[in-house]
Amino acid sequence: MNQKLLKLENLLRFHTIYRQLHSLCQRGALRQWKHGFSSPYPVWTAQLYPWPWPIDVLVGAALSQHRLLVTKKEERPRKSQLSSTKSKKEVEVWLGMTVEDLGRAMGKNTDFVYEALLNSAVDIDSLEADSPLDEVWIKEVIKKAGLKLKWSKLKQNKVRKNKDAVRRPQADPALLTPRYPVVTIMGHVDHGKTTLLDKLRKTQVAAMEAGGITQHIGAFLVSLPSGEKITFLDTPGHAAFSAMRARGAQVTDIVILVVAADDGVMKQTVESIQHAKDAQVPIVLAINKCDKAEADPEKVKKELLAYDVVCEDYGGDIQAVPVSALTGDNLMALAEATIALAEMLELKADPTGPVEGTVIESFTDKGRGPVTTAIIQRGTLRKGSVLVAGKSWAKVRLMFDENGKTIDEAYPSMPVGIIGWRNLPSAGEEILEVESEQRAREVVDWRKYEQQQEKSQEDMKIIEEKRKEHQEAHWKAREKYGNVQWKERSYLKYLEGKGQTFLRPKEKMERDSNVLPVIIKGDVDGSVEAILNIIDTYDASHECELELIHFGVGDITANDVNLAETFCGVIYGFNVNAGNVIQQSAAKKGVKIKLHKIIYHLVEDLQEELSNRLPRAVEEHPVGEASILAIFSVTEGKKKVPVAGCRVQKGQLEKQKNFKLIRNGHVIWKGLLTSLKHHKDDISIVKTGMDCGLSLDEENIEFKVGDIIVCYEEKYRQAKTSWDPGF
Repeated sequence: MNQKLLKLENLLRFHTIYRQLHSLCQRGALRQWKHGFSSPYPVWTAQLYPWPWPIDVLVGAALSQHRLLVTKKEERPRKSQLSSTKSKKEVEVWLGMTVEDLGRAMGKNTDFVYEALLNSAVDIDSLEADSPLDEVWIKEVIKKAGLKLKWSKLKQNKVRKNKDAVRRPQADPALLTPRYPVVTIMGHVDHGKTTLLDKLRKTQVAAMEAGGITQHIGAFLVSLPSGEKITFLDTPGHAAFSAMRARGAQVTDIVILVVAADDGVMKQTVESIQHAKDAQVPIVLAINKCDKAEADPEKVKKELLAYDVVCEDYGGDIQAVPVSALTGDNLMALAEATIALAEMLELKADPTGPVEGTVIESFTDKGRGPVTTAIIQRGTLRKGSVLVAGKSWAKVRLMFDENGKTIDEAYPSMPVGIIGWRNLPSAGEEILEVESEQRAREVVDWRKYEQQQEKSQEDMKIIEEKRKEHQEAHWKAREKYGNVQWKERSYLKYLEGKGQTFLRPKEKMERDSNVLPVIIKGDVDGSVEAILNIIDTYDASHECELELIHFGVGDITANDVNLAETFCGVIYGFNVNAGNVIQQSAAKKGVKIKLHKIIYHLVEDLQEELSNRLPRAVEEHPVGEASILAIFSVTEGKKKVPVAGCRVQKGQLEKQKNFKLIRNGHVIWKGLLTSLKHHKDDISIVKTGMDCGLSLDEENIEFKVGDIIVCYEEKYRQAKTSWDPGF
């Protein structure tokens, strides 16, 4: 401003001086003119050249106005500048952010970050765009940029009110009424559990099971001749269904442990004992197949002593009942022993108030939608009741018993089929009754929210672990190139990148052939759970990677086929159907659909499919063997070719086959023959006992007397996966 004012003042003063000088000059000329001439126009002369205005006054006023205008104009940006310095721009930063992240957060490029760290203790040469920065360096850059630092924090969602549904407090003992027991039959596969239950309820359940093996939890209400009722749970004995057996033990009052008198204690027998102990459930021992000649009940009792199952004969408190499920011998004695134990337990329940229960099994029915089999543990279930199980809810439309007969009410200890679920709950979920559909939605939303929060926390842990790994890798890389200039470091990194080879299309196809994507579909939730548990035991990923891309309950659909086509996968169905249209569509798209009704057949098929993805193994099959007796050379053109004189000891030598040279038990050469002669004749086959001369396709190999020449052929065989699911 001062310079502008000075320039204006000088300009105005110069103009004033010029006007004054010009006026003085005019006056002097007039005086001379008046002396020399007489002026007839004195008035005109005075008017034409009046006395000039007060220049100093005008200049002062102009300068004051100019100063006022200039001052106002300069005050405005100064105020905005002051306000900008007071409120600096905030930059949100976080620990572990990279050079590129910091530049992006400030709205600048990475070069600005490098320039800001030039005069610091940071080794600029070692910094890359993706290098994480320490807290001190971040603060330094923000300070030099004239910005305000703000540390980012995880956004904490507003704390939501817990709207979950929970079990009621224990009922008043005065309200409790007696109930019949829930009994689980457990034991090893093919020890007669289902046949025993079949005799009790006089049905043919075992005949309907695939291969005579129970593969689901069957819940049945059995009425005995004495008028007593027992709810039986028949759990699978196969190794794959361990989770089902555990679930059966958790909802039961008494466990009937079935052991075959001819087989004794087996693997699943021990597992069943452990499940009963974990659930703190009393055991009744049923020694089955006592009608067989090789049956030995005493041996079974002695074997069980090793697992703390002590029968009454040996001073324990466990009742042992020898039975024959096939003939029905002594089954009533087993039922009476169970009822007697139930009376000692004094089983009671509260039949009033909201329902509480447990999902035993769940599946999807084409006509009825999601269906569950449940055991009611408290309250009385009626049509129209609103239930919540896990992240699913239902308004009960229909209930039926184990025979498919429609019922109106289900009391404690009753097994019941429930229809009306919005989506399929998982087996083992707790069932709770709520007052309305709105309340059911609130509970489900809350549980989904809780699951989402848990997943977010797990994801944050994984992210933090990855960040630490990245930071450690960065520091190791810095130590590696710590004393190296940036040009040399760039060259070394170029050499490292040059050593990395990219897969060609053929190599990529070979690599992808070692991956087996699978889709699993089962009839009920428990079956799918069992198959997934088997897949979790897969430990041969180094041979062939097994990828589970989808699983679910229900028949195979067009979406399953499309998904399998996308991933080049195989669909495995257990006790489900695939319609003709679906199978034709899969055949056109080259998708394999494999349906099974017995679980270990499915696993064997899966093992075979994995084996087919492995590269074929090469086997050497000997054809003949000869020993070298003499060494000589023949001249061919201008060079000498070494020749071995041999005698065939085993089999025959065939010129078109592969050969190997063995010396002192070690193979020193493999390849083909260039010539095979008997005396002077070229021949293709030399049999046992014949002499021959031969030369190899490699001239640098030297023969020695006593070496062995073996003729062999290579045969390819399909490799077998090393994965053993345990059964």
